[in-house]
Amino acid sequence: MRLAQILAGTDAWVVGGTVRDDLLGRTTTDVDVAVVGDPERAARAVAAVVGGPVFRLSEAFGAWRVIERASGRVYDFSPLQGETIGQDLGLRDFTVNAMARPLGGGELIDPFGGRHDLAGRTLRVLGRHAYQRDPLRALRLARFVAELGFTADAETERLTAEAAGRVPQAAAERVFAELRRLVLAPGALAGVELADRLGLVRSVLPEVAALHGIEQSRYHHRDVYGHTIEVLERQIELEARLDDFDPRLGAALAEPLADELTRLQAIRFGALLHDIGKPATRAVRPDGRITFIGHDRLGAGMVRAVCRRLRTSDRLSRFLEGLTRHHLRLGFLVHERPLDRRAVYRYLKAAAPVEVEVTLLSCADRMATRGRHAERATRAHLDLAREVMRAALDWRECGPPRPPLRGDELARALGLRPGPELGRLLAGLEEAAYAGEASTREDALREARRLRENSRP
Repeated sequence: MRLAQILAGTDAWVVGGTVRDDLLGRTTTDVDVAVVGDPERAARAVAAVVGGPVFRLSEAFGAWRVIERASGRVYDFSPLQGETIGQDLGLRDFTVNAMARPLGGGELIDPFGGRHDLAGRTLRVLGRHAYQRDPLRALRLARFVAELGFTADAETERLTAEAAGRVPQAAAERVFAELRRLVLAPGALAGVELADRLGLVRSVLPEVAALHGIEQSRYHHRDVYGHTIEVLERQIELEARLDDFDPRLGAALAEPLADELTRLQAIRFGALLHDIGKPATRAVRPDGRITFIGHDRLGAGMVRAVCRRLRTSDRLSRFLEGLTRHHLRLGFLVHERPLDRRAVYRYLKAAAPVEVEVTLLSCADRMATRGRHAERATRAHLDLAREVMRAALDWRECGPPRPPLRGDELARALGLRPGPELGRLLAGLEEAAYAGEASTREDALREARRLRENSRP
């Protein structure tokens, strides 16, 4: 059913990104419509035909949204800003988004040369007032660079750098939504590079910007910021090679996590944030070696603060904290190969519930560490990661092993009361069960007695 038929007699225009993407030949499921009069009436008329929910989108601008039940297509209806469509378009952000088509058909309305800029793959802001009207638009420039593969003209870059510090004036949820689209876009690396160069990263992720100029040990070839960007680059590369680790990995990481992110997508944020604890923990030993002892623990707390500031969900915050806290753990085990079952168990137990994701992130981290002996170290790390990934996926599918007797049974057999000692013994039995050393009740009791005896002074 065509919108023009449903809204016959209504003065309305398809505007913004919908027109832009149509001219670019890009598939879009979002339709933006500017209407004269009451957008609620238009939204409810469309919802009555296509089905699906209808709700107010913005108190400030009076926008309404309809989500078509069958297709998931989104229709956004906004009141005309100004007295004419030309005035409305003049209040938008970039020339490529300041075009309109009459809903009932007719010539493209393009007062600012948006079609010309589309042809030149150029992003041009509609003057300083565009950023004053909505400070988030400065960050949106980097997102469009990442999504469209366009470049900004020099004046737009100048105005964006000037406006970058005001981006946090926008609602934190909106800032994170732009960051999410930026980091997940096909050109994420180009978008982040522009955001960093224009001061946008310093404005919204100062913890990441602070990584510039933090020199590392001889095992690294770049400062912490350069390393971080390369970790993101390697993580993106690994997303196309998940079967190299295990055929089950793609499906496991495709599961929705939180905040409109899958588990795989969220790892990209982990790549950006995993080393933010390094500046505060940098030290130089008497022999000249540079260290960052404790940056994983400190970084996890910093990630929690970042997520609180951006108002992400607790679930995403805990996920990113876990990646940061445990990103070094697998690397510490490389020199202990071959790992026995107990060592694998301790790794999985400690890293859960991000045991799968942090294993993959550690590979991107290792691949981006190209200093002394890098090739040999990377090869050994990836070999271990493939081995551990299989165990991690088994763990996720089945959970940790259960000892062959319950806590109350163990307490009766050993004459124990509930308390820390019983908990310690049960944990030891779980490890022994994973190692295949406590598969029967008799084995478990024997192992529990051994553990209890060894704990006595």
